[in-house]
Amino acid sequence: MNRIFHLFRNSARQLGPLEQRLLDALWARRSTTVRELVEQVCQDLAYTTVMTTLDRLYKKGLLTRSQEGRAFRYAPRFSREELHRQAASHAFRQLLDSSPASSLPLSLLVEILGERDAQLLDDLRKLVEDKRRELGQRDVGQLDLGQRHLGQRDMSQRDALRREARRKGTP
Repeated sequence: MNRIFHLFRNSARQLGPLEQRLLDALWARRSTTVRELVEQVCQDLAYTTVMTTLDRLYKKGLLTRSQEGRAFRYAPRFSREELHRQAASHAFRQLLDSSPASSLPLSLLVEILGERDAQLLDDLRKLVEDKRRELGQRDVGQLDLGQRHLGQRDMSQRDALRREARRKGTP
């Protein structure tokens, strides 16, 4: 259990509030130097604080930088959406890896989506159906081979679970 909490603590603290603030400013400006940020956006911060924080973001791989005279011009390596997608993907993979049963995180996801908005469940169903179609077109041969190797009992259990899921309205 401690391992699970440790995973969330690490992923949730990837960016501090100052790092997030400066990254937001960079997304708004596309690129900037430390001096431009201090003069136009972060007048409340010391030049060295902004410089150190941008350097940390660069070393974390979140920014690019190019020499401009004696200074660096920084730019975000990823869009806000790309970064959020990567962070969510990483956190969800860690959650799936930390649970001995993959169904637990999935059932929690469905529960949370249902609490937030029933439309999200419909959106999830569509995404699952689209992915199944995509995988079905790509892996039809593998699926047939896998079904041949399943015992009759395993196939019956699988079919019963599918019927139960359809009865409950889940894909």
